[in-house]
Amino acid sequence: MFSNGQLLFAVFFVIAFTGIIIFTYRKDFKGHQIHYKGSFKIFLTFLFAIAVLFVIKYYTQAE
Repeated sequence: MFSNGQLLFAVFFVIAFTGIIIFTYRKDFKGHQIHYKGSFKIFLTFLFAIAVLFVIKYYTQAE
């Protein structure tokens, strides 16, 4: 399905991409704690709102 070159590229790409993401996250971690306080509460509220919409949809659908 894939050539050896394509598989090798995919493996190296995933390793490099993951490494860059980890490096960037660690570099910005202190800034995230300062500038994004309370963002977890907003995320939980968003998930709760989506769950409420699914519950409303489930109970209002005709059988």
